[in-house]
Amino acid sequence: MKITKRVHRKDATKSAPYQLKIPAELKVVRLRECPVADPIIDKPHLVVDFWRKHVVTASWFRDFQECLCVFLFNTRHRLIGFELIGLGTLDSIWTTPREVFRTAILHNAFAVVIAHNHPSGDPTPSESDIKITRELIRAGQYLRIDLLDHIILGDARRENGYASLRAMGYFYS
Repeated sequence: MKITKRVHRKDATKSAPYQLKIPAELKVVRLRECPVADPIIDKPHLVVDFWRKHVVTASWFRDFQECLCVFLFNTRHRLIGFELIGLGTLDSIWTTPREVFRTAILHNAFAVVIAHNHPSGDPTPSESDIKITRELIRAGQYLRIDLLDHIILGDARRENGYASLRAMGYFYS
């Protein structure tokens, strides 16, 4: 639907109409229930299991580039859905708290977990991973949306195969 409003100049000699474009309406669609038997995901390894079962099989997932997803939870920490936030390159992905929390606000989430993969297979967090995590913690505190964890997934054949920034002590106490 296109909404326009005609605006005329004050000068009567130049009465050519101009169109002011108003943004289209916003449609909010609630995520459908996630396909898990028990949608309570309260431990990092459960997020990793969900990622390896459902995110990796999504049509938009690319194992050769970083993919950042946000997992949305209600007040009882039941998963209400997940969404792709962005696709990066071989070794980086760019995001801001605005993109992460926009999704959480639109879907009325109480808490979020963010997760992304490292195509190299090494789940060790980079300096930029730590920096964005701290920015997300601060933004979440301001919005009263808890950031429960930031999980980095690597090669499943490695000893642990993932890193939880909360378990590594990067979250403020």
